[in-house]
Amino acid sequence: MGKALLTIQDTSGAMTQGLISPRLILGSASPRRRDLLSQIGVIPDDIRPPDIDETPAKAEQPRPYCIRMAHEKALAVEADECDVVLSADTTVALGRRILGKPADAAEAGAFLRALSGRRHSVITAVAVRRGARVWQRDVLTKVRMKRLDDAELAAYLATGDWQGKAGGYGIQGPAGALIPWISGSFTAVVGLPLAETAVLLRAAGWRAQV
Repeated sequence: MGKALLTIQDTSGAMTQGLISPRLILGSASPRRRDLLSQIGVIPDDIRPPDIDETPAKAEQPRPYCIRMAHEKALAVEADECDVVLSADTTVALGRRILGKPADAAEAGAFLRALSGRRHSVITAVAVRRGARVWQRDVLTKVRMKRLDDAELAAYLATGDWQGKAGGYGIQGPAGALIPWISGSFTAVVGLPLAETAVLLRAAGWRAQV
């Protein structure tokens, strides 16, 4: 879909035409995604976190689950036909095991013990919707967490930084000291692969207003 046409009359009475982008609706409550978008000059016009069931289906694999979540989130956001909706999902996977957002410190500790000294995958899927059309991409990044001793684990859990984060950690915060190696997209691990997201927004007809 193309941009909408805006006709403007200047003080001399002459008529000019300009192009405006559709409204951008961010279907996510994540402050990290808002911060990432601002780095590339993308400021949502509204924020509407979707309310969906994020329970994995029986035997569902991490990547298909992540892609499904991003798609369902985009569809669940109420928006006008010409609005552009941006949603995403980040999933931490240890083999075929999906590590979601821990319910409490005990579960966060269990996740981090499982990840300690091992490589795992972080998958972020992005879905952009305009009307009935949806554009999607997903990015997989390999991450290695250092081997954690009891003191390091307790110190990290005490920060509370594990709350609301898939796998029980956020690479952009204190847990960054626990991650010596990644292969892939750093911004995808934070929560939104910026290069891929920019491509999807352009495909949907959204441009930053200069």
